[in-house]
Amino acid sequence: MSSPSAADFDRLYQSHLKHLKLKGLQPNTIDTYARTIRRAGGPAGTSISGSMRSPRRN
Repeated sequence: MSSPSAADFDRLYQSHLKHLKLKGLQPNTIDTYARTIRRAGGPAGTSISGSMRSPRRN
């Protein structure tokens, strides 16, 4: 699976911010969530959706 392009990441990131604002969260909470998303998928170019795996069952 290839990682998403910068345009895809930006689109998903903006959508995420929009939903957090519509949900009525406090600005500090939105900032914290946004930083987490940037760290998870921004600079490394990794896929956000690829890093979210279902838990393993033993």
